[in-house]
Amino acid sequence: MGNKKKDFKAGFVAIIGRPNVGKSTLLNQLVGEKITITSTLPQTTRNIIRGIVTFEEAQIVFLDTPGIVELNQVKTFIDKELIREALKNLEGVDIIVFMITPSHPTSEDMFILDNLKKIKKPSFLVINKIDKIKVPEPGSIRKEYEPFFPFTKIIPISAKKGTNFSILMGEIINCLPPHPPYYSSDFITDQPERFLIAELIREKIFTFTKQEIPYSVMIKVDEFEERKKNLIYIHAIIFTEHSSQKGILVGKSGKMIKKIGEAARLEIEKRLGCQVYLDLWISVKKNWRHHKESLKEIQYR
Repeated sequence: MGNKKKDFKAGFVAIIGRPNVGKSTLLNQLVGEKITITSTLPQTTRNIIRGIVTFEEAQIVFLDTPGIVELNQVKTFIDKELIREALKNLEGVDIIVFMITPSHPTSEDMFILDNLKKIKKPSFLVINKIDKIKVPEPGSIRKEYEPFFPFTKIIPISAKKGTNFSILMGEIINCLPPHPPYYSSDFITDQPERFLIAELIREKIFTFTKQEIPYSVMIKVDEFEERKKNLIYIHAIIFTEHSSQKGILVGKSGKMIKKIGEAARLEIEKRLGCQVYLDLWISVKKNWRHHKESLKEIQYR
């Protein structure tokens, strides 16, 4: 199972924050591989994604959570449920990393802080995107947040550039409980391959479409098989909520779906290390985000 040292440490660390603060970028950088999708649009992450980093003396299991907003701002049942579950998951972790950008606290930040006060866990305030600000500014941001919560540590970082990652990891390891590793040392995520492929397809929909479209899709990979050596056939269905959205995704003469498919296939081939035949279909599943049973269909974990 990995390291058997008596003084080994291991634990679960939730990365939480409002939409678009860089949580998924941070997780991908820490793990050293793309295991969660990123976008300049807010609320890209839908599931709790686990990324695993193993050192000689410790194993950290990071949980990337959907962007947290106040529940009264959320329109659909599924999106509300995802936020509720993300907050509930905080109770089962060992450490919380609350991620912000160098700006004044927003109402979403205050909503998260109110929830953190109910959970007695070591909590780090991580100020991301410090590469975009002047040197003294992290100090003034720190002063704005300190009165609201007794943070264990406050660490400025750049998720894109890797600034202060060794400090962040060192401080997290200091706070971890003694425990044998939860996963084998060669694991970087516990997400099934089909889920990761569905997420890569969804990421390309975020890249090429606008407004409500990317939020209204659900991807189901229903075939995944090796057809011949070094070639995998993948059949995936993109469900949309309305027929008008289906038309936008198909595009004029099928150009949009072709563009999405080509970009997704390149990413999937990089991940799987072999050739991929990606077969995408689009279907309408009316108002799926308003139905409880859709949680199972988006493979919510």
